[in-house]
Amino acid sequence: MKKIINDPETVVQDALRGMQAAHPDLLRVQYDPAVVVRADAPVQGKVALISGGGSGHEPLHGGFVGRGMLAAACPGAVFTSPTPDQVASAVSLTDGGAGALLIVKNYTGDVMNFEMAGELAESEVRSVVIDDDVAVQDSLYTAGRRGVGGTVLLEKIVGAAAERGDDLAACEALAQRVISSVRSMGLALTACTVPHAGTPSFELADGEMEIGIGIHGEPGRQRVPVGPASEMVSALLDPILEDLPFESGDRVLLFTNGMGGTPLIELYLAHGIAEQLLADRGIVVERRLVGPYITSLEMQGMSLTVLRLDDEMISLWDAPVHTPALRWGV
Repeated sequence: MKKIINDPETVVQDALRGMQAAHPDLLRVQYDPAVVVRADAPVQGKVALISGGGSGHEPLHGGFVGRGMLAAACPGAVFTSPTPDQVASAVSLTDGGAGALLIVKNYTGDVMNFEMAGELAESEVRSVVIDDDVAVQDSLYTAGRRGVGGTVLLEKIVGAAAERGDDLAACEALAQRVISSVRSMGLALTACTVPHAGTPSFELADGEMEIGIGIHGEPGRQRVPVGPASEMVSALLDPILEDLPFESGDRVLLFTNGMGGTPLIELYLAHGIAEQLLADRGIVVERRLVGPYITSLEMQGMSLTVLRLDDEMISLWDAPVHTPALRWGV
């Protein structure tokens, strides 16, 4: 195992120190329990948007803490859910009197621990669960579909609504609207290695790829020979479009995501193919995002996410955002 770390047992805490050092204008870090908090939190009268999950998916979630997105993020150990006390502490640190909305990815541990935290919190707390992965219905980590790339889009759009002053009920309703309109699917060319494990999380032969892989290395729909990029993109995009389903005339946001070890030249190549396939179906790409925004350590692979847009979602997507990972309009 070759990694730029000191001790596998302290890798998350060491990384959080580096994040705080790199972005003191945007965030601060509480270490016990671990919470990444917006630098100016709590913001009075503003709904606090809070998310979190296992570390190893950076920049998710700490990289999206800041103006226009999250008020706080709760980083668990690598690929491990944050604890209820982390989430409860995040609520307390960001309580501006307007309540908190918890954005939870659909993994059993996340759902359970965020629910427990909501019961512990003294302020009003609501939660939404995102389950945008069309690859599988059940896995070792979740009951039902997994929450994956759509989480980034959800945090941006609802974060902008909270920033403009929407109340808790409105933020919750908007979040549910995004969840009902977004679908994702990913593939892996290689496995990743969790630091404390020291060995790859699964085995793939040199000529194989896993279609429908989860962000923790969960099994996908099928293992097939590696083919050209056009076949890879179709293998992801076709199930996504059939699931909602998306139709000719739909306006969408297309998110082409890298899993951590995929160079941008390959992501842009794949994105171009996806844009053409959508155009061939009469689906209009109104907004785009390309890059490694929800990763799986050093896994080579990609995911596609398609969100059906309306006018309000477009306006909120375009709204200013200032976080370590996303910045525009500021």
